[in-house]
Amino acid sequence: MFYGSKFAVRPFALVERLDLALFRYLLVLLFPAATAAAFFLSGVLTFLPAIIFFGLVSLLELFVQPDRANLSDDRKRDRANARIFDGLLYSLALIQFGLLVMFLATISRVPVASIEFVGRVLSMGMMCGLLGINLGHELGHRAGALPRRIAEFALLTSLENHFMPYHNLGHHRNAATPGDPATARRGESVYAFWFRSQIGSYIEAWQIESGRLKKRGMRIVSIRNRMLVYTIAQIGLLAVILAEFGVEALGAFIAAAVIGKILLETANYIEHYGLLRRKLANGRYERVGPEHSWNSDHPISRAVLFELSRHSDHHFIASKHFQVLDSLPTSPQLPTGYPGMMLLSLVPPLWFRVMDRRIDRLPQNAGN
Repeated sequence: MFYGSKFAVRPFALVERLDLALFRYLLVLLFPAATAAAFFLSGVLTFLPAIIFFGLVSLLELFVQPDRANLSDDRKRDRANARIFDGLLYSLALIQFGLLVMFLATISRVPVASIEFVGRVLSMGMMCGLLGINLGHELGHRAGALPRRIAEFALLTSLENHFMPYHNLGHHRNAATPGDPATARRGESVYAFWFRSQIGSYIEAWQIESGRLKKRGMRIVSIRNRMLVYTIAQIGLLAVILAEFGVEALGAFIAAAVIGKILLETANYIEHYGLLRRKLANGRYERVGPEHSWNSDHPISRAVLFELSRHSDHHFIASKHFQVLDSLPTSPQLPTGYPGMMLLSLVPPLWFRVMDRRIDRLPQNAGN
């Protein structure tokens, strides 16, 4: 009787509805596993996460064709409502904290000037960017207190909490305009952009939060000020690390957090480079559209970055969960996935040669 009921087939129906999508995203687990291994390996193997991400994935995506297929409406509904995807993100947040504790507990055992020290710091920094900040980005767009709190704690592992107020209320409003710190200008190198974006977004986050409190008639210096709370939390975290693990571990953590920030800003650089919205007669800018963000449908980096590279649809409808983002026909396409584009951006003359030509060929620039 029981085996003929609807309960007996529910797990199989779930797998069928999800179309095995979750298994593709489990590929991201390769990176925390490689990072944990790097903490106990020696020599060049302490760079294992960077070797996999920038070496193996970049190489494979030169040969693997982009996948521009989108889900049917029925599949989108199933995936959007499937809590198993949220469970994966929450689990990865716990893994990120576990890796941070493991890193702090082991980093003082190796000499500061050694290759092992550099490799382990880089590996933790990779996790600050690939997991900490990326999880904070995805969960920070969700409704509800739980995902937003997890997003804040994930961002804390990179000392990047100002990202949430700035990104949601600043960048998404001003993307692809001259006033947005996180929109790279044509001809601007990634190295100059790192500083302009990080400093500009931090200042704007304070401005956004101060303006929000003033509109509500609240004091700026209060527990309601998220930027003040974030600052206290970051100082508290640094104090705990210093007290429990020592000055070397503190310096290593700060260095790893900076690497996470660099990864974030490099991704920001490639996402809107050289794209601009038209200014209308009323002085406002046209609505953000798919044509205002660079898109990449290369499947490996899509999987390990939770579809971050389908950035055009993310900006077009920011509330969409990562597992249902679409490839839109009007979005400009990158020549390869994010790991390869990040490497390309580090050589500005080559980057300008590749990307400026693509900008000139965009429909909105035709005839200019």
